[in-house]
Amino acid sequence: MQGADDSLAAQFAYTAAVAGGAGAEEGQDAVTLWAVSDLHVGARGNRELVVDLVRPRNPGDWLIVAGDVAEDLDVVVDVLGELRQRFAKVIYAPGNHELYARAGHGPVGKARYEELIRRCRSIGIYTPEDPYQQFAGHTIVPLFTLYDHSWRDLTATPEEAIDEAKAQGLVLSDYYMIRPFVDIPQWCRERLAYSVRRLGQVTGPTVLVNHWPLAQESLRRVRYPEIGLFSGTRHTQQWAKRYRAATVIHGHLHIPLGIEVDGVPHVEVSLGYPRERKRSLPPRQKMSLWPYPVMSTPRTSGPKTNNEERRGGQ
Repeated sequence: MQGADDSLAAQFAYTAAVAGGAGAEEGQDAVTLWAVSDLHVGARGNRELVVDLVRPRNPGDWLIVAGDVAEDLDVVVDVLGELRQRFAKVIYAPGNHELYARAGHGPVGKARYEELIRRCRSIGIYTPEDPYQQFAGHTIVPLFTLYDHSWRDLTATPEEAIDEAKAQGLVLSDYYMIRPFVDIPQWCRERLAYSVRRLGQVTGPTVLVNHWPLAQESLRRVRYPEIGLFSGTRHTQQWAKRYRAATVIHGHLHIPLGIEVDGVPHVEVSLGYPRERKRSLPPRQKMSLWPYPVMSTPRTSGPKTNNEERRGGQ
């Protein structure tokens, strides 16, 4: 999902400006909340980059992983386990690729998601089903909202819009590897209701984390508008403002840029596939934008590390 071929330097400079106060403070007395997504470690060279680049600067650093680690659950858990050994905490919001399945080859649909959550919990990864964690006075909220095909030309029904996208070869692999096993729009509605119930209990500022973007403005640089059918839901459009988000972190689009919606930064933090990252990763590394530093806090007032705080069950 590539965007327009604009000046990368200007685009990433804007992302840095949108981030405002986000950034990694120097020195061992600061801890940072980092974010990555769309690691796609099955792609050539990606896993090596994750090993080399996704590392803490401070033993107390945390990491957000906003989905699409891999398609094989064994690989997903293995990668997350490696990251868990490096970072004080890992907060994970699954994406669509983790749901890819074939009949007769393990769990599918909701059962696949539940198996993924079970295995993540067994290695100490925080998921959308676990107690929300606090970093620097912010509640970090991992979400799993899926999509409902509502980002479309509303003169067409969802079925008509999907048929047109299919005719143009613009449906995602989800159509063949998730849709046969579960009603995605209905599951999306269930996930929205679940998330609203939990978010309604949160007070104070938040960092909202989702694989799919929460605001439709994030699709402005997507070349084909049909991709929006598989990229989110209009029902999350106001969530950043409603739930006091300091930042929204997401992936999915493979367009690693930041925008501002109603005064809130929405930052896409993907690594992407080799042809994409070869273009986008070098300037981001030069500007210290990948892994993306969501926020930092002095160590003396920062979150507790593994040795000070043990994960509690729900």
